[in-house]
Amino acid sequence: MKQFNTNKPVARLSQTGIAVALALMATAAHAEQGFAAAAAQQGTHTDQLIVKYRTSGLSLQQLNSPSAQTAAATVRAQRMTQLQTSLQPFGAITAFKRTTGLGAQVIKLDRRRTVEEVAAMAAKIAKDDPNVAYAEPDYIMQPLAAAPNDPRWKDQWDMQNSATGINLTKAWDISTGSGVVVAVIDTGYRPHADLAANVLPGYDMITEATRANDGDGRDNDARDTGSWVASGECQPGSSARDSSWHGTHVAGTIAAVTNNGVGVAGIAPNAKILPVRVLGKCGGATSDIADAIVWASGGEVPDIPTNTTPARVLNLSLGGKRSCTETQTYQEAIDKAIANKAIVVVAAGNSSMDVSGFTPASCRGVVAVAAYGKSGARASYSNYGAKIALAGPGGEWEFENDPEGILSTVDVGTKDPVKDGYTTMAGTSMAAPHVAGVAALMLAAKPSATADEVVSALKSSARPFTASCDQCGSGMLDAYGAVKAIKGEIVQPPSGSSEVEPNDGRLAANAVTAPKTLNATMGTTADLDYYSVQLPAGKTLSVAMAPNSDSDYDVYLYSASGSLLKSSENGPGEADRVSTTNTSTKAQTYYIAVQHYQGGFGAADGKYTVKFSW
Repeated sequence: MKQFNTNKPVARLSQTGIAVALALMATAAHAEQGFAAAAAQQGTHTDQLIVKYRTSGLSLQQLNSPSAQTAAATVRAQRMTQLQTSLQPFGAITAFKRTTGLGAQVIKLDRRRTVEEVAAMAAKIAKDDPNVAYAEPDYIMQPLAAAPNDPRWKDQWDMQNSATGINLTKAWDISTGSGVVVAVIDTGYRPHADLAANVLPGYDMITEATRANDGDGRDNDARDTGSWVASGECQPGSSARDSSWHGTHVAGTIAAVTNNGVGVAGIAPNAKILPVRVLGKCGGATSDIADAIVWASGGEVPDIPTNTTPARVLNLSLGGKRSCTETQTYQEAIDKAIANKAIVVVAAGNSSMDVSGFTPASCRGVVAVAAYGKSGARASYSNYGAKIALAGPGGEWEFENDPEGILSTVDVGTKDPVKDGYTTMAGTSMAAPHVAGVAALMLAAKPSATADEVVSALKSSARPFTASCDQCGSGMLDAYGAVKAIKGEIVQPPSGSSEVEPNDGRLAANAVTAPKTLNATMGTTADLDYYSVQLPAGKTLSVAMAPNSDSDYDVYLYSASGSLLKSSENGPGEADRVSTTNTSTKAQTYYIAVQHYQGGFGAADGKYTVKFSW
């Protein structure tokens, strides 16, 4: 796992105290509204009205007569005349457009007007005709979560709606994390301009002043003073290292201020970060980390003030090469946190080994997170194994600011803090906060959700891997799928011969229960359509996907655990075929993904068929 250098700035500012924390929490609802408004403004004009009448205006005899349609047209004409009379003061000309599924009338205006003016028209219509149940503007709505205006958003490949991104903007349409506290148990934080507004007063749990590098031991200042070390400082022969600002990077991934026109976006931009500093020069002590776990989740620690903002999610992007069975301290602390209803998210480790030999990732009850790179394959460094829950974007990193890494907030100082900056890092330390941030989105969407429910939804909504990621858990993190899952919103399997959207996650896969051919559409260049098949024992599944003549779509076949079994990647206009035989004695689930590679998309140009047979 990544080695952490930790120090603190020599100058330390005082904390503003509990009052600030409570004030920040009190503004969560306003922050949510502000984020939505910044993401995409609702339409301010419209050229249509919706008018619902209390009755049809026809007698029972007229409704049952052969001339019912003629009578209905007469009533509609009379009502349009009444509407026109009511709208004369506004100088508006109207025309009937259509009847809605609710039985209301859509009325077209001669031109677009402000919604305030159209609302005044609607009020006049309702006042003038007692048979009007309601009248209102036909408001023009926009997606709440368009791409944010943070200038480095385009460099955050890990958050995009793409094959290997976590589908974040679609999740923002449902939740942005308001009211949820995420503890970052790490090197502390820097008061970065792109992060500070979302940081609560935390605590420095480091007891040893030399390790803390701030002149004292435990105190209420969780800021990172820098973690550089000289050669041989940690142990004989150890290498010199610059300050990492690791905790600030992790915190920025979770909750950097978003849609502020600055820097990067955070996964849960309306969540709050509780920084708990445990890693200093040469690392951190188990006893300090265990206390941090207990305190952050709301538990009591001797001689430490009570945490007034307990975290529902704890992120631990730290660890060491030792099985959790060898240390009771970690397990007991984690058990207390879980008892306090916290979700404990832990980086799996960066040794390319089985996670069972690493702590706290191998501890009971944690969400151990492996890392994949930009291709979707298991990152070269990532630990793996049966204890992994799922995988998140961790990136690869070969040189400074490598675009294959994960971009987030840091300080630019190599020793002491100098000024705000941004850089890419790679590691399971970067994958874990992606999961922690999504957990915050889920809890904001369903505050009553238990830790078990959140973990189950994270796993079940994970998408199949787009490349080889053996023993990486249930799949790739999907923010949109996870938020939908915690709300119980599952796409029903298709009953006819057409694909049912959205089916862009494993949880939302269209279930094919009998051999059939589906007509489907590749909606965008980032579209991934998923299908699931319950294949009977002894049967051979054959899948044939035929794209339109101008397009190149590819097919991937996965096991129930998300492991890639086979793929077909033929060229434009060519059919792709995959097959597998269920050699077990029971029915097995298989997933099939159809992915856009190049060519057409959308309703007109993105059509394809996929045939399932066995």
